[in-house]
Amino acid sequence: MNSSASWPALAGLVCALSLPAVGRAAAATSPPQDAPVYVVRAAKVVTRPGHVLENAAVLVRNGRIERVAQDLAVPEGAQVIEGAVVCAGFIDPWSCLGVDASVLEDRSPDAATRTADGLDLFTADHVREECLAAGVTSARVQGGYRAGTCGLAAFVRVDPTLDTTEGAVIDEPCLAMSAGLSIDMGPSFRRMPDGSFQIDSGDRPIDVFDRVSAVERVVSQIETGRQYREAQVEYRYELEEWQKAIDEKAKELEKDFKKAKKDREKEIEKAKEKGKEFKDERYKEDKKPREPKYDAEREQLARVAEGELPLVVEVHRAAELRNLLKGTASFQRLRLVIAGGTEALTCADELAERQIPVIVWPSLAGPNGSDEFDGRDLALAGNLAAKGVPVLLGSGGRQGTDTRDLPLLAALAVGHGLDAQKAFEALTLGAARTFDQAHRVGSVEVGKDADLLVLDAMPFEPGSAVRYVLTGGRLAITPEN
Repeated sequence: MNSSASWPALAGLVCALSLPAVGRAAAATSPPQDAPVYVVRAAKVVTRPGHVLENAAVLVRNGRIERVAQDLAVPEGAQVIEGAVVCAGFIDPWSCLGVDASVLEDRSPDAATRTADGLDLFTADHVREECLAAGVTSARVQGGYRAGTCGLAAFVRVDPTLDTTEGAVIDEPCLAMSAGLSIDMGPSFRRMPDGSFQIDSGDRPIDVFDRVSAVERVVSQIETGRQYREAQVEYRYELEEWQKAIDEKAKELEKDFKKAKKDREKEIEKAKEKGKEFKDERYKEDKKPREPKYDAEREQLARVAEGELPLVVEVHRAAELRNLLKGTASFQRLRLVIAGGTEALTCADELAERQIPVIVWPSLAGPNGSDEFDGRDLALAGNLAAKGVPVLLGSGGRQGTDTRDLPLLAALAVGHGLDAQKAFEALTLGAARTFDQAHRVGSVEVGKDADLLVLDAMPFEPGSAVRYVLTGGRLAITPEN
């Protein structure tokens, strides 16, 4: 594996790399306290998109960035790494790296299904190493992409040495759904004029009525979550009011206890005199409100409706996109993210106004592509960004091996009009912010995980190449390996 392979120039501009539940998110394990200390020096340290420190260094200790400065002294025993440029590791926001094949093709997930439970961390280590060599240090992965509801995605660290879910999974950052995707019918045979047979792709587009229903289902699920959360809030309010009434009644009874006791004694005496049995009057307590039954699936939908989790919906055609935007307009807290968006330019103004990110998959269209990709255009990312739409760049979530090509896909987008600075942001801080991971990754700042790339030149400049990669503070890629 050649970690220093240059990004070939594209269109004379760019270069690419090759070969290289509430609170249920798993916490990434920290390196041992005796982990090596690194000082990474460079002529340029890109702390975040658009911010560069000249002739600076980064101190890495215990897997995290401890200091970033131009006058940084080298601690005793620290290993010094030098290069032209240091920046944050790349993030693939739309991947299936490490997802077991059966989980990837599963059509039965619901909103509580965890992709983290379907990760295969024991095979294809060479693919993860190649991803690291390409500069990709973390990814949002999901299974069940053909299902209407794909379940909870996992944000994972791309490191083949991490072989437990607790170590590899950083968070469960969003819920994923899809609407209007073609149906996989398996291979079909077509008889040619000469009598021979040709095998065609099994994907069959769904009809327009099913596509409308698919969007309505997405909106309906969000509404289900909203109603579930409203029931929870109403229950808490009623419970507080009930407890308040009980407390007030208890105080009242306590205050009148002596008088009530004397009155009771008199009543007992009267009953005895008349030869009757004395019976205490029962205090009728207000009925305690009934707590709504817990539902794991609706709980996640409620988190989406309230904006606690982003909702990623893979949708491509203009009709579905327009219906989805119309159907979700009333959910003020919803954090919608579009994956794919092949025809998203038709509603770019509304996407920009609502600041809805679009994860673009800038790959070449093959001859047997699904119907929803017919309008695929490598200029989509650049055109959307020019309209003010937040753009991310992903590898499509179909093949795990595609994550190692993420810088190449980004370079294709840059070569077709996407500003290089926006492409860099899409692969780093933009992706981290969208999925609530900016406190850990996406930039070179104190306290964040040490996911760092050392390059020969600024990202997407001709001649740039990855020389070193640190992932979670571990030196994973060097020019020697």
